[in-house]
Amino acid sequence: MATITADLVDSLRVEGRDERDHVWIADEPTDVGGNDTGPTPYELLLSALAACTLITLRIVADREEIPLDSVSAKFTYDRIHADDCTNCDDDVTGFLDQITAEIFLDGSFDEQQRARLERVATICPVHKTLERGIHFNETIHAG
Repeated sequence: MATITADLVDSLRVEGRDERDHVWIADEPTDVGGNDTGPTPYELLLSALAACTLITLRIVADREEIPLDSVSAKFTYDRIHADDCTNCDDDVTGFLDQITAEIFLDGSFDEQQRARLERVATICPVHKTLERGIHFNETIHAG
C-alpha cells in the first residue's frame, strides 16, 4: 500500500509528501495559470511509470544474471482520436489517452536475454495498474 498527502500551497502548486517524509511538488506551466515550479501531474505519472519500468528491468536482470549495463527510457503522454490509433479495437470511439514508451537497453546480452528484457519492460506494477484501469474509492470532506 502507498499513501501520500498533498496540499495546494500557491496558485496551482501542490506539495506532496509520503509517509517517509519525502516531499515533491507538482505545478502547471505559466500559460495555464501555474508558476512552472515543478513537473505537471502527467509528467509525474510518466515519471512513476518510467521509474517502475527501469527498476523492474534492473531487478530482473540482476536476478537472472542478464548483463544489462544501462537502461533508460522516454515516455510520452498524448490524447489522440481513436481513429488515429493504429493498434486499438475497432469499437473504440472518440478520444483516448495514449502513452508511448521508448526503452533503451545496453549490455552484452544475447537475443534470448534481450527478448526477456522486452517482455519485462511491460510488466512493472505501475504499467499493469495503468493498463488494467483503477477503481476509485473517494470521500470528499468539506468543512
